[in-house]
Amino acid sequence: MISKIDKEIGILVYTTAFSGCGGKIRTQNEDFIVSEVLSKKVESSITEKPGYAVYKLKKHGIDTHHALNDVFKKHGLRLKALGLKDAAATTEQYVCSMNKSQSIDSITDKKYSLKRIGFVQKPLSKKDMIGNHFKIKITGAKSNITEFSEFDKILNFYGYQRFGTKRPVTHKIGKALVQRNFDEAVNLLLSFTSEYDSQENNELRQQLADKSALQRLAEKIPPQMDLERIVVSEILKSGNSLTAIRALPISIRRLYIQAYQSFIFNKTLSMVFLDGEDLFVPKENDVCYDKNGLIGRFVNDPSQLLAVPFVGYSYFKKTRFDYQISKILKEEEISPKDFFIKEMQEASNEGGFRHVSVKIDDYTINDNTTSFTLSRGSFATILLREIMKPTDPILAGF
Repeated sequence: MISKIDKEIGILVYTTAFSGCGGKIRTQNEDFIVSEVLSKKVESSITEKPGYAVYKLKKHGIDTHHALNDVFKKHGLRLKALGLKDAAATTEQYVCSMNKSQSIDSITDKKYSLKRIGFVQKPLSKKDMIGNHFKIKITGAKSNITEFSEFDKILNFYGYQRFGTKRPVTHKIGKALVQRNFDEAVNLLLSFTSEYDSQENNELRQQLADKSALQRLAEKIPPQMDLERIVVSEILKSGNSLTAIRALPISIRRLYIQAYQSFIFNKTLSMVFLDGEDLFVPKENDVCYDKNGLIGRFVNDPSQLLAVPFVGYSYFKKTRFDYQISKILKEEEISPKDFFIKEMQEASNEGGFRHVSVKIDDYTINDNTTSFTLSRGSFATILLREIMKPTDPILAGF
């Protein structure tokens, strides 16, 4: 049975026949360990020759965005991450300075540590990170956990983190931005409540729905709601929703748009699968990625991996998935050109393509702990969803 939150983020199917082992993840941060994997070429380019500093960021109980914000506030060091890691995990990732003159040997804080490992001659980008290695403990799993074997039948859905997990609202904000409904985007950011969120948070958000009360409530917004604090401050100053949204970090605004694109992608995979299309074997004229990550038409090469459009303003219609995508866009009252946002061009997104299936390497299981590597952009929770088949993903720690 598909859970309510799965449906909310566009995941409408399971693709494996495995009955599910149940259980729970993230009973503590140490139960969910993630380490980024760099390409060999990039690893060899990190030397002691002065340039842009590269650091290893280790953290727990704090997400990447807030950890790097804290580094900047306390040390004046502006760093760029190759990937985003959420708070409910123990993570190890690479971050890079954007200024050759700025460098610190190491930083130790309560929830994170930063250690310089060398320098590169040009800043690292997300493309330099080729994957993530996971080590995850499943508490309370049934004994059949070792029987899962359908690794070639897992669709590459976007996971719960992309949508806000306990408060799945990022895609809704993204849709409001794409529709140029900036008032609605502010309303959703401030006052959207979720049955998965805490009672305290929901009560505050219900109060924030009353714009006449913002002045009184401004000081009551907790530090962890830093985005809400920014927006409320700007609304009180200008009264303009677009100005308030544009006060948010560009990475966050882009994330909202990408979350909405991710919702459309998830729903596309679900509908195509339900319509009986084979998503695991490419066909003639399909768009595919080759072994080097280059995109092109299918040429009967077994190493090619099927790709599905990631809808943006440059949406490519000439695929066998256009029927389902066009149907979704009509239901959403959206067109591809809407992803070019004249009022906020820096957050516009042209779209592209994404792998249809999850590529899983080095999978092992020892007792109740799984270990595996996924390529960049794939979510461990999507693999775990097929293994565990949770009736309530949030209660199961997703």
